[in-house]
Amino acid sequence: MIEAFRNRFNAEFSEEKYKAFLEDLASDFDYSPTFRIAETPFFIPKSLQKQLLEACDQVIDFIKRPDFKTITQRSIELNTAVPNEDDHTQFLAIDFGICEEEGKAIPKLIEVQGFPSIFNFQFNLYRKILKYYPFLKDYSPYPEGVDEDKYLEILKKVILGKFEKEEVVLLEIEPEKQNTKIDFYYARRDLGIPLVCVTEVLKEGKKLFYIDSEGKKIQIRRVYNRVIFDELDLRKDLQLQFSFTEELDVEWAGHPNWYTRISKFILPYLHGPYFIETTLLSELKEIPEDLENYVLKPLFSFSGSGVIFHVKREDVEAVKEKDLYILQKKVHYLPVIQAPDGKVKVEVRILCLWPSEDESPTIVGNLARLSRGEMIGVKFNKDKDWVGGSIGLFEK
Repeated sequence: MIEAFRNRFNAEFSEEKYKAFLEDLASDFDYSPTFRIAETPFFIPKSLQKQLLEACDQVIDFIKRPDFKTITQRSIELNTAVPNEDDHTQFLAIDFGICEEEGKAIPKLIEVQGFPSIFNFQFNLYRKILKYYPFLKDYSPYPEGVDEDKYLEILKKVILGKFEKEEVVLLEIEPEKQNTKIDFYYARRDLGIPLVCVTEVLKEGKKLFYIDSEGKKIQIRRVYNRVIFDELDLRKDLQLQFSFTEELDVEWAGHPNWYTRISKFILPYLHGPYFIETTLLSELKEIPEDLENYVLKPLFSFSGSGVIFHVKREDVEAVKEKDLYILQKKVHYLPVIQAPDGKVKVEVRILCLWPSEDESPTIVGNLARLSRGEMIGVKFNKDKDWVGGSIGLFEK
């Protein structure tokens, strides 16, 4: 897409430059990301940008409905409920596959999450790309009205709130072992907040504390929450001094309930050209004869776990908790990125931030994921190049 820019980028690309780019990324913390970084950004023409933003507006309009909490209350009942939920999510990640319909490219909503994404890494990734391809300054990952300064300003407002940076912690399960820890390192550097494992949190009454690098006990006033309950539930070996379900004297930057409210749970409610036919299994009147055209997905799984791509009738019949699964029509990804040896598929995740006092979320940036495989994801792209994590650059 945008042939002139694609041709110039590919002409300037070399394996040596790509290697230097990766080494530059690794040099910031003497650490190489464990996920693959793609060789190229995704150039997004104005026509596709317009569609992406229009589709996002429709998702946001649904989330802003006055009865949204009523609609999604069942999702909380099916999961772990955390007290003191705020009025709205503070993070929003809206995933679109760039698909083909009637011979044209169109974004189709794949998933939406009320949970933080790699906001700090993407901010720094764009800087690194510009360093090696300065001509790309004419393109931007930020929509109109947002630039680097605005991005960081809103991100700090959402994560820090009204507190000092040492009173805010990025909370995760063993952050040093997570696949996204490069994002945590950038968050610590750019925001000044510590990385704290759930097992390191101390509890006194309703208050939470951590021990800083100098051995000082500091009260945690606000939690930048990166904990996924799916993972926490599996880690029976972890000893925590607190429970997420307790009444705690703490604010949440990303209240955990929004992870379940804004999830695949809402997909069956969304209708229109940018949305895929999706049915809750408990609402399915009959199993389709053409199951090869559908995907079976658990509502609350993370990172694609539990998805059945080649669905059989017995797979659908075997599901006992039918209000925890959806049947979704398959879409056809359109390979739109020209690599030196073929074309590549792409998903774009639009990143939104929603400060507590704002009426609506602000679209601040994006990430892109490139694939040559049957689906987006590591296991479908092993031993392939021009795949992995990247960023979308909008035509100005």
